[in-house]
Amino acid sequence: MKKIITVIGARPQIIKAAALSRAFETHWKGEVEEILVHTGQHYDDKLSAVFFDEMNIPRPKYQLEVGSGMHGAQTAKMMIDLEEVILKEKPDAVVVYGDTNSTLAAALVASKLHIPLVHIEAGLRSFNKSMPEEINRILCDHCSTLLFSPTENGIKNLEREGFDTSAEGPYNADHPLPVHCGDVMLDNSLYFAQKASESKQLPDAISGDFALATVHRPYNTDDPKRLEAVMKSLLAIQPKHGMQVVLPLHPRTKHLLEKHLPELYTVMKTSSAMVLCEPLGYLDMILLESKAKLVVSDSGGVQKEAYFFKTPCIVLRSETEWTELIESGAARLSFDLSTLDENITALLQHPPSQWPAFYGDGNAAEFIAQKMMEVL
Repeated sequence: MKKIITVIGARPQIIKAAALSRAFETHWKGEVEEILVHTGQHYDDKLSAVFFDEMNIPRPKYQLEVGSGMHGAQTAKMMIDLEEVILKEKPDAVVVYGDTNSTLAAALVASKLHIPLVHIEAGLRSFNKSMPEEINRILCDHCSTLLFSPTENGIKNLEREGFDTSAEGPYNADHPLPVHCGDVMLDNSLYFAQKASESKQLPDAISGDFALATVHRPYNTDDPKRLEAVMKSLLAIQPKHGMQVVLPLHPRTKHLLEKHLPELYTVMKTSSAMVLCEPLGYLDMILLESKAKLVVSDSGGVQKEAYFFKTPCIVLRSETEWTELIESGAARLSFDLSTLDENITALLQHPPSQWPAFYGDGNAAEFIAQKMMEVL
C-alpha cells in the first residue's frame, strides 16, 4: 500500500484536495493511505472547517495550527512541524497544491528529506516576482518529482524553464516529469454544481441581477486608501450597471474595514447596492458564481470557477497566472480602477461567444491518481 501525505492550509487547497481524495477512495480503495495534514494557515472555521463537512472530506490526521504571521515566521513554523510529521509517517510521496506558504514549506521539507514531491497546479506563472505566490510556485516546481499542470500554458512555462515533458523514468527531483492533466477544480465544480442547485438558495437580499465580488489580496486591502477606492468602486456598480454586488467578506478584509474605514463599512452594510455576508461554503460560492451576471475578484480560484460557469470576470489585479482567461476575452484586468466601468461594460455588452475547454474534461483527479500509482 502506498502512503501519501497531502498538505493543505488554505480554503482553495481543501477544495482541490477533495477531488484527489475522492479519486483515491473511488478507484484505489485499499491501495492508498492518504494522510491529510492541515497547517492551519487558514484557521477560521468559515474558511476551513465548513469545507470538510460540506464536501465530505476526512478530517486531517494532523492539525498544525500555525495561524497567521509574517511570511518568514509562518513558513519556518510550518517547516518545523511538517518535518516531524514526515519523519514519523515516512510517506512514499508528499502532495501539495497551488502557491501558498503551506505549499512552499512542504516542498522544502520534502525535498530536503528526499521524499518525492507531487505539485498539483504546477507551471502557472504571473511573471510578477513581487507576489509571494509567484516565488512559491517557482520554488515548489523546482523541488518536485511530478508536476501536474492544469493548462497547456503551464506546460509551456515549464518547458521554458528547462523541464522535459518527454522525460522517461525513473523520476526524481533532478529528473522530474511535467504532465498536462486538466484542472481538479473543474472536477469539483462539475461534481458539486448539481448538489448546490438542489440544496442552496440565493440570499434573500438579492433582488435581480447581481455581481459576485471577493477581495482579500494584501495589495487591495492593506493600504486604507486602496481599500477605500476598491470598496467605493464596488458600491458604484449598482447605480452604473444595474447590478447589486454580493460581497462575502474575508475576515482580514472585514477587520481592516472596521479598523481603518468604519464609516465606509457602515455604508456598505446599509446600502441596497451591496449585499454583505460572511465567508461562504463551497456550495454557496459555486451557486453564486453560476447565477451571477459578473464576477469581480482578486482570487485566482474564483476567476477560474467563474469561467467554468461561463460567467465573465473582472480581475482586480495587474496580472494573472490564468493568462488564457485574458487571452480568450472571458476576463479583464482592472487593477487600475479607472478602467473598471469600461471593462464591465465591455464584458456585459460583448460576452465571449466561445468558452474553450482550457481546463480539461472534469477527470483531472483520476488522471493524476493513476499517474501517481504508475510512477511512484
